[in-house]
This record gives sequence, C-alpha cells and structure tokens, in this order.
Amino acid sequence: MEVANRLKGVGEYYFSKKLREIDDLNKQGKDIINLGIGSPDLPPHPDVVKVLYEEAQKPNVHGYQSYKGSPVLRKAFADWYQQWYGVTLHPDTEVLPLIGSKEGIMHICMTYLNEGDAALVPNPGYPTYRSNVTIAGSTCIDYDLKEEHHYQPDFAAIEKQITEYNNNGKGSVKLFFVNYPQMPTGQRPDRKVFEALVAFAKKHQLLVVHDNPYSFILNDEPISLLSVAGAKDVVIELNSLSKSHNMAGWRVGVLCGAEARINEVLRFKSNMDSGMFLPLQLAAAKALTLGKEWHDEVNKVYRERREKVFQLLDILECTYSKDQVGMFVWARIPEKYDNCYKVVDDVLYKANVFITPGGIFGSGGEQYIRISLCGSIARFEQAISRIQQSLIS
Repeated sequence: MEVANRLKGVGEYYFSKKLREIDDLNKQGKDIINLGIGSPDLPPHPDVVKVLYEEAQKPNVHGYQSYKGSPVLRKAFADWYQQWYGVTLHPDTEVLPLIGSKEGIMHICMTYLNEGDAALVPNPGYPTYRSNVTIAGSTCIDYDLKEEHHYQPDFAAIEKQITEYNNNGKGSVKLFFVNYPQMPTGQRPDRKVFEALVAFAKKHQLLVVHDNPYSFILNDEPISLLSVAGAKDVVIELNSLSKSHNMAGWRVGVLCGAEARINEVLRFKSNMDSGMFLPLQLAAAKALTLGKEWHDEVNKVYRERREKVFQLLDILECTYSKDQVGMFVWARIPEKYDNCYKVVDDVLYKANVFITPGGIFGSGGEQYIRISLCGSIARFEQAISRIQQSLIS
C-alpha cells in the first residue's frame, strides 16, 4: 500500500526520529543530556492542577464538548488578550480554542490552500509551517530572515517573490506565516514591523498567520499582531499555554481573529475533533487568570538557565546575541565547522549532550545551533563539564 501523494516530500518530524536515537544511546548506557527540545520541565501553577482535579471528580463532565470550546475558556482567552495585549476579542465569535496551537497550523492550511496556491514561510522557521503547507498540496515559498537584518522580513524581496509566483498561472500566494518572538532565532517583536506586515498583507491580499506562543518568555513587552489597527482584516493569530504556563502536554491553544475567519476554520476543525475534555478547559481558564508574579517567577528560572547556556556556547566558541528572548538560545557556530550538523554530532557522540542543529529550521539555519532552556541548572552544569572534558581538553 502506497502512502498518499500529499506525504511525498514530508518526512517524519526531526525530533521524533532523534528522540528514538537518543533512546537507543541511553539503552547503551550513554545517559544523554537532552538540551534540544523546548518542553517545559517546570510544572503548571498548583491552582491550575487543583481545578483540573476537582472538576474531573464531577460525574457530568466526561461527555463530548462543544466544537467551539467552553464559553468559560473562550471568555478567559478574550480577557487574557485584553489584559496583556490590549486586544478586544468577542469571546463568542473571535476566539476558537485548539487542542494545541500546532493543530491550528494544519487547520489553517487545509481551510485556505488549494493545489497551486502558495504560502510564505520563514527561513529559518518552525518546520511545521512547511510540512503542513506541503501536506495541504500547496507550495512553500521561503522568505529569508537574516541575522544582519535582525531576522525581520525583507518586504521588497518578498514582494518580488509574490509577483513572480502569481504570474506563473498556477495559483496565488495566500498565506504569510510569521512568528515573533521568532523561533528559532529569538528575535523580539517590533511594533513598526507589525504595522508594516498588516499594510503589506492588505496590499497583496494575504492572510497573515501569526504564531505567538513565546511572547511571555524572557520578554517584558508581550505584543499581539492583532493589536495593530486594522489587523483583524488580514491577520489570524495562534497562541498557546504550552510555554507561557508550563502546560505543553495539556495541549491547549487558541486561534484568534475576525468572526468570518473563525467560522471558516471551524468548518474544517469540526470535522477533525470533538472538543477538549471540559475539566482541562476549566483548568486552562484558571491558568489564564494568573498575574505578572507568575511570569516573573518562571522567567527568573529561565534567566538563570540562560546564563549557563551562554557559558556553554562560549566554550563551543559560538557567537550569539544576549538580547534574544523565548525558550531557546540561537547561536552561530565557529568557522572551524562546515555546518551545524558537525557541531551537533561532535557534542552528541563525544560529550553525550544533544543540542539542536539550526539546519532543521531551513537553509538559513545551517550555520547555527539552538539550545533549549528546559533543564535544571545541575543538568546545564553537567553538560558544560562533559563538553569541557570531551571537546576542549
């Protein structure tokens, strides 16, 4: 039996394969220190877990739920957007809870893209944008994000790419994926760039998909693209509790935008799932009420860990910006290495430490590596010691 054509050119997710390799190495007694994946190791707030536990004891909460999510959760997301981003959303029509924001990327691609259409995807950028566009049967157009341009879009170059594609007679460029704070580069959001994005999308009749899960991590000024005047006309935004509230395994995300966009995506989503477990939704609503002190406590931990990552990168002779934000540190490899994969292999097979090669995020990342902040100080110190002993001595 052959797989569907839509999977041609789409491989298994890099981390899915790499974790199996790491598991095999651990079975050989290697005790690999994994600094590659951004899965928060800190727990959610105790009050959030308490709500989940208490609500799950009730006998009437275990049935199918609304395809649009609980009104309680929708209102909590709307209140959260108002409090932190200054964005007004109608909870009944402009908020769509998701089973993790990653699924929202697929919903959007399947809702708007036809064969022959295209989507602009950042290079480097989150690999799921590319794979989902491909699975939808459409074309990816890489737009380069360069260190010398502070990893911001070159609108003149992108305009040429759009014109060239739209003139080929096959289809049109419809979606424009953006992500600030940017993953993997850690580039901060910039309001002027956001305003330019909205204007550009209106000019070229694009739907901008802003993926915004990192806005609270080591970033004192969370921004939503929807806060730009007129953004709802051309922008839908994905957000998530995975990083901001240490709830990655809970799979709670949200899609925000104009009522028409929400209804369009719901036409696809409602045929894919039957809603989230209600106690989980109510616990997520509790998480969204947490104040500044919660984010300050989480960021204090990440700030201390980031200093250890800087120390590790100095040992590897990498260069990096200390101004980046988010759950990772992005760094350029030293010139003695041809590409990022050789650095990663050296560190993995000689020091038993796994870090992420920047090349998995696109050709623009081949001279970079990425290190996650998800690990205890003791683990980072152990990794530093191993690398000093195995690679430097």
